[in-house]
Amino acid sequence: MVQAYILVQTEFGQVTDIAQRISEIDGVVRAEDVTGPYDVVVRAEAEDIDALGRLVVAPIQRLDGIARTLTCPIVEL
Repeated sequence: MVQAYILVQTEFGQVTDIAQRISEIDGVVRAEDVTGPYDVVVRAEAEDIDALGRLVVAPIQRLDGIARTLTCPIVEL
């Protein structure tokens, strides 16, 4: 299982709507509004890194109102 944080910048005025829509995507564990350089922080999980990209990251990036994303895979030591 691969887990990651996905940092999301939204277009102005769309934070709450985007966070709600992201939370409905399969593989998203949690999506929360935050302050700072990013607007939404998402915790996601999938079987492997390829599935994470296909099933979680790509659907998030396709949402209207998304300006930019940054995916940070979690490294377990």
